[in-house]
Amino acid sequence: MKYITLILLFVTGYSFAQIPNLPEDISPLLIGEKLPELKVKQTDNSELGIKEIIVEKPTVMLFYRGGWCPYCNAHLSAIQEVENEILELGYQIIGISPDSPENLKVTATEKNIHYRLFSDASGEFIKAMGIGFKAPERYHGLLSKKSGGINKAALLPIPSVFVVDTNGKILFEYINPDYTTRLSGKLLLSILKNL
Repeated sequence: MKYITLILLFVTGYSFAQIPNLPEDISPLLIGEKLPELKVKQTDNSELGIKEIIVEKPTVMLFYRGGWCPYCNAHLSAIQEVENEILELGYQIIGISPDSPENLKVTATEKNIHYRLFSDASGEFIKAMGIGFKAPERYHGLLSKKSGGINKAALLPIPSVFVVDTNGKILFEYINPDYTTRLSGKLLLSILKNL
């Protein structure tokens, strides 16, 4: 009986360590759960813990595929348009992608993004959030290049919006495996007003 239990634990642990092949197969953290305490990189390449980022204000976290994705850029810009109203409600906005810190700077400059962008090129935070999947092979070279050679697993996040409190508790989430469909800025504002 001990051996069966050990085998089941090994198999169960192994399956959780796997990255899904399809965006529809992800298993995200749920509303009410807490964010994992991991680190991401700032545009100056320094590391910062997620807890340090969210401790001052409730946070709107935008997970996006990268600055190379036109749908992501459109979404980042749409949220930028309502940034002042979001700030007035007492929230901060951050964006997280597998892009390298250098590529985050390019996105912020080209798209005139004022909120902070962070790099999770290793994909550790994306995986821990349960929103990562293996990118189709046609993206592998691009993802490696845009991550500064770090994203060797060719991991992509499902574009997602999480709203968390200052303790890291998830208050709201929007996750859609169809990367062309995003949460609008107006709908996000409405949600934030009712949280």
